[in-house]
Amino acid sequence: MCNPINVTPCDWSDVNARRALSAIRREVFIREQQVPEELEWDGLDENAYHLLARDTFGNAVATARMLPDGHIGRVAVVKPWRGKGVGTELMRRMLHEARRRGLLQVHLDAQVKAVEFYERLGFSAEGPELLDAGIPHRHMFLHL
Repeated sequence: MCNPINVTPCDWSDVNARRALSAIRREVFIREQQVPEELEWDGLDENAYHLLARDTFGNAVATARMLPDGHIGRVAVVKPWRGKGVGTELMRRMLHEARRRGLLQVHLDAQVKAVEFYERLGFSAEGPELLDAGIPHRHMFLHL
């Protein structure tokens, strides 16, 4: 990773954490990728495990969440931080937490353009492409 970041778990019930997590997802998914707001805010955040990455100045730059069943999603890195290892570090930490919880498998629905990223982390794609919020995705899984 070229630039240092600090990745920490955070709780959706913490107003400051929720604000930071939401800002990243709003920028990446709603503004950049045109995901409708009603699809982004699915009501599952309260029971999810969240990670938040901040730069050395404390700016929120990336996030990811994992649901209790091992579904990883809402992996988002703001544009200036892409390609710098932030997403890989988020996923490394998320997989560590999944193992700590005793999960045997994790799964996600990857945007088709991100399938290779997840394959490098050991995930395998299964099934046909599917549309989620009008964006092509593939279901992927990883046995832990």
